[in-house]
Amino acid sequence: MQPMRNIPGRDGINYDESPFLAIWEVTQSCDLACKHCRAAAQPIPHPDQLTNAEGKALIDQIAEMQIPIFVLTGGDPLKRSDVFELIRYAAGKGVKVALTPSATPLLTREAIFQLKEAGLVRLGISLDGSTPQIHDAFRGLAGAWARTIQAIEWANEAGIPIQVHTTISRHNAHDLDNLCNLFEKLAIVMWNVFLLVPVGRGQLADLLSGDEFEQVFAKIYELSHRVNFQIKTTEAMHYRRYLLQHNLEERRIGHGNPPASASTYEAGAPTTEARTRNMGWATRRVNDGKGFLFISHVGNVYPSGFLPIYAGNVREAPLAGIYRNGSIFKALRDSSQLKGKCGACEYKEICGGSRARAYALTGDPLAQEPCCIYQPRNWTPLPKDEPAAVSQSEFAGPLVTL
Repeated sequence: MQPMRNIPGRDGINYDESPFLAIWEVTQSCDLACKHCRAAAQPIPHPDQLTNAEGKALIDQIAEMQIPIFVLTGGDPLKRSDVFELIRYAAGKGVKVALTPSATPLLTREAIFQLKEAGLVRLGISLDGSTPQIHDAFRGLAGAWARTIQAIEWANEAGIPIQVHTTISRHNAHDLDNLCNLFEKLAIVMWNVFLLVPVGRGQLADLLSGDEFEQVFAKIYELSHRVNFQIKTTEAMHYRRYLLQHNLEERRIGHGNPPASASTYEAGAPTTEARTRNMGWATRRVNDGKGFLFISHVGNVYPSGFLPIYAGNVREAPLAGIYRNGSIFKALRDSSQLKGKCGACEYKEICGGSRARAYALTGDPLAQEPCCIYQPRNWTPLPKDEPAAVSQSEFAGPLVTL
């Protein structure tokens, strides 16, 4: 069977050729010890991290591929002394750069204004609780919550749009209403709801069940009716299915109120603006390796930071070639290769399930999403359909830890 080709999405990008989003882990160094940390970050930079010249060469490739969003992450990117220079270089190439720093003493008002001057277009800040007690316990550092709030206020002062990242797990799933109330006061432009993938320091015991995922989906759907910022999800691709189901149901019954099955919702009818904001993310169809790539601090390329299957290294091969021709990337963009109920699902083109979570829990990046309770219309589960672990030999290159 020939792979299904990706038609351009609403962003006009053919994901077989170029991603919508690329993330470069500029350093693994960080002074925090967050419970969920994908990178298992360390205080000391890796001696083999990409050099300044190699970083600029990577930025040249990002510009040539015309990738709309380029994110510098870590670790803590502010632990890298040339980060302002790299942002300035990227901005000069027409690359729109976002940054996700850690809330440490390095994130000063002066640093934030320097980021603005260098050309940064958005600042991504992690906030995992509406109170210091919740957030600081998660981040492993007393005072992190207060420092985060201060950084957001400074960014607003500098005129840098703020995107807040929240990792949802058992420790804070109850806190979403309070978080949104706080976000309204902080004047953020986007809330990125990340559903935990148990890699790095992310622990399996913190992972929500499929039913709990649906409860989180119901809550963020409710909140999306009334907040004045965008809401997107990361590693929760099946929220797109949930969102489409409920929007279709609302159209079917002829008005904008939530359907009867969602009678617990407190929100009223969604505004046209709110509906447009959230449907935009649903139709983008980005997934691990499909419109998305990740470059590690030493130049290794992966489908995402949470799917550590090695596809190549930018020191050895052009980034475009790795993305377009790497066997793991090609497999992830071919929906006919999805297994279990994901392969049978009528929403597989717009959802596809978290390939990172499937890999983390089964060893198979093409297995069905482990935390989805939806039963496709033509799906009859059989014992032989249960996902099984696969060997790394199915894809190019060995498993390389992040």
